[in-house]
Amino acid sequence: MIHSMLHRLHNTDLGILLIRIAIGVVFINAGWLKVSSMEQVVTGFGSIGIPAFLAYFVAYAEFLGGILFVLGLFVRYVGVITSVIMLVALFKVHFVNGFSLANGGYEYVLVLLLGSLAMVTLGAGSYSLAHYLKLSK
Repeated sequence: MIHSMLHRLHNTDLGILLIRIAIGVVFINAGWLKVSSMEQVVTGFGSIGIPAFLAYFVAYAEFLGGILFVLGLFVRYVGVITSVIMLVALFKVHFVNGFSLANGGYEYVLVLLLGSLAMVTLGAGSYSLAHYLKLSK
């Protein structure tokens, strides 16, 4: 009974939409927090050797990329950009703190990295603006 019920719920495009919304909302929030306090972000990035222009790029890439994830536009491209950002964050900032988020570790960044990579491989899915605008296969 449970198996047949779960089988009826199978909907790959809905799963893609849920992942897009989850990581998109997180990137919107993270990006907005950076954009709204750029002076501190530039200082923080500078303290680990990242130049100011990259601090601006990361802030706006996260914010606008999150919006694009939610809308389902240019998802694969955004996924590549956010994956690179998360790889840098993982190894440049969080890896030394271990896995646990409670200690400033990389568990949260890892989830965002893998979610971004999933979007690269899956694309936007049918429940997306790209699909309705005929921008994707």
